[in-house]
Amino acid sequence: MSDRRQAIRENAQYLRNVRPIDPGEIYEYVDGQPHPAVVRETLRELALELDLIEREDGTFVPAPEGPVSTDFHGVEAFPEAHARELEDLLVDEFGPGWPEGTSGERLRQRLATLKEAYFEQREVGYDDLTALAYAIYHLPDNYAVTQYVLAPLIREGQVPSSLRVLDVGAGTGGPALGLADLLPDEALVEYHAVEPSANADVLETMLEETGRNVHTTIHRERAQEFEPAGEFDLILIANVLNELDDPAGVVEEYGEWLAEHGNLVAIEPADRNTATGLRRVERAVEDEFTIYAPTCRLWPDRSPDVDCWSFDRKPNLEVPAFQRRLDDAAGGAFEDGTFVNVDVQFAYSILRTDEAERIAYTPDRSRVASLSEAGELVTERVDLVVIKLSHDLSDGGNPLFVVGDGSERERVFAVLTNESLLTQDLLDAPYGGLLDIENALILWNDDEGAFNLVIDDQAVVDDASPASLR
Repeated sequence: MSDRRQAIRENAQYLRNVRPIDPGEIYEYVDGQPHPAVVRETLRELALELDLIEREDGTFVPAPEGPVSTDFHGVEAFPEAHARELEDLLVDEFGPGWPEGTSGERLRQRLATLKEAYFEQREVGYDDLTALAYAIYHLPDNYAVTQYVLAPLIREGQVPSSLRVLDVGAGTGGPALGLADLLPDEALVEYHAVEPSANADVLETMLEETGRNVHTTIHRERAQEFEPAGEFDLILIANVLNELDDPAGVVEEYGEWLAEHGNLVAIEPADRNTATGLRRVERAVEDEFTIYAPTCRLWPDRSPDVDCWSFDRKPNLEVPAFQRRLDDAAGGAFEDGTFVNVDVQFAYSILRTDEAERIAYTPDRSRVASLSEAGELVTERVDLVVIKLSHDLSDGGNPLFVVGDGSERERVFAVLTNESLLTQDLLDAPYGGLLDIENALILWNDDEGAFNLVIDDQAVVDDASPASLR
């Protein structure tokens, strides 16, 4: 460490618990009296070591202790500042007319190829063109999804104000930007991204839009080869597990780097293959982790033994200008809307190693039945406690919802045949919420190979969900 840097460090250590550290003050106590801007930059470099945050007025103070808070009310649109940064990248690469001519054709064709490969479950290599095409299509929805998944965790006090993050397979930056914008300015974030592909070049540029107290590092290595240093409060694995040969093994490996009360958050697209694949990973690792949410195991020592297609859905985003421009310039070569992606649908799993659960609830066996007993209770009326694991899946018929309690052996649907004040909570409860159901009729649906919990005029449903989900 240079003498100048050491002097700045010592002054900051002395003042951190006395008063705000002002670069315009302490430069006078450093040999050579470096410009305050040099002192400020050095303090930024030392911020993680000294646990300092930079305030808007340019002074530095100790990072707050305890859990972070957030004021989150949903995502209506991809922020304009991030959209401009992406468009600048596209202009730098292709010129101001990037959606037109050869460049637009190349981007559209690459996106069409990407989508085809995804649905055919073929591996995709990411070069510069693919990375930009992916960013156009997926930055906005990845941004929104990350915020929707993490906001309840923050409201529950499960995310510290001084936060160490590992983003595995960080892509072009949707999760990173979503996290950075969700957190308040006074949070101190040490963010590490693992991204080996050309996506990292886009990511590096997009990270320039993060706040002054978000300190970023990109590791251009494969997830299977990266060796973390230290523990992390939050490990993000977004849209990655479906591309791995051994997703459960990767989750277990990274779980070893999770802090005592940390969260490993896995996110996957909502389609059947990737969403059910995520639940298989959960079952494969549940001896090593507690499933915090959303598919909590309500019954001790029981776990589900059936594929579960479960995903959340949020309101669509406004169409980003860069997606609209690329789509409009297709000139009829593709169906309108092919290059617009504003759906916010996703499957997620939050894993922990401290046995904490979002829904810390043990059913009273003398009062309610478990779904593992459904086969013995067909045509009977029973009381149950379940988690709502879908939005309405009906197509104009009776409202229909996937439910589970962590013990099911077959798929289970709650079917609402009588809407009333006594059953309204089945409609209104949030995804991942807890439902206390009285007097439901259990039937077997041979066509679907599933059990139906019939919620009729004799049934009662109460929403017992935690406040963080409302």
